Amino acid sequence: MGTDQKLIAWVGGQFFMHQMEAEGFRVVRLPLTGPAALTWAEICERCGAAPDAVVYTDRSLPPPLVGLERYPCLTAFYCIDSHIHGWYPLYAGSFDLCAVSLRGDVEGFAAELAPERVLWLPPFAEDRYQPKAVDKDFDLLFVGTVDPETTPQRHDFLQRLEREFPGLAARRGDFAELFPRARVVLNIAERGDLNFRVFEALACGACLLTPLIGNGQDELFEDGVHFVTYRPDDEADAAAKTRALLADDDRREAYARAGLARIDTAHRPRHRASALAEFLRQGFDKGLAGARLAHPERIRSGDLRLLFLHWAEHCGDASLAAKYLAEARRLSLPVV
Repeated sequence: MGTDQKLIAWVGGQFFMHQMEAEGFRVVRLPLTGPAALTWAEICERCGAAPDAVVYTDRSLPPPLVGLERYPCLTAFYCIDSHIHGWYPLYAGSFDLCAVSLRGDVEGFAAELAPERVLWLPPFAEDRYQPKAVDKDFDLLFVGTVDPETTPQRHDFLQRLEREFPGLAARRGDFAELFPRARVVLNIAERGDLNFRVFEALACGACLLTPLIGNGQDELFEDGVHFVTYRPDDEADAAAKTRALLADDDRREAYARAGLARIDTAHRPRHRASALAEFLRQGFDKGLAGARLAHPERIRSGDLRLLFLHWAEHCGDASLAAKYLAEARRLSLPVV
């Protein structure tokens, strides 16, 4: 089935929305500036038409769509923060398809939807992340929030690492501007997640020092070719690896070139859009929306009811709580 003129309601983050248009879809973005509980009618009104697909791109918010099992179109969830939100697989079970960023979480989502309805869609680097001809004024640079209250593990590790390597610099700001200024860019993965920072640093042509983790890192990149890894939470190992890299300009530059080449050939927005577009085409061809509507009993309404009751109590917004409570009550009714 072709995708020409198929309309996607793209709810949430922008991500590779424009590249989906290059894949032949017509895309209308419905941004989420905060928690919401959109119904099918509200989505149609905001799109100006009934979409052929609704794609929720993760904003790390409470459930933003309600009544999903009744949407008369293909539905998909692009899930990024599954390492933070344990309820995501249950909510994903309401969708026809789910694309999951973290390789290690795919199995949990497949248990809710079935393996053929789940796609591993790793992070990527936006096209604005590029090498820049600037002076290297940082030996070892970490860019991001460092706060003992909000990021205690990160804060603790960086304090320990600074004692081992006093040249460590921690900054906040635009990654695209800061990463090219570092001889070595440091990444931290507190939860073992393969985060976007890996891809963004490599896209900037930086020599990257990143933890040795799972979640598909070794399927996408090769340690000692595209970057150098250190043992997680081991400041002595990170400091030793940094000193070795700073002592060898040629080695650093080789890693930077190889990392950038890997990003450009496999991990830009166009690559993720191509994969998701094909996934949606398969969903259209298999008639997943129709199959869902024909068998509403397959939705785990009892578990979803508890999910919405939880958010009705904890969302902190009276209007939104009323919508979640109404959804929970609806899910308690017999399936007809």
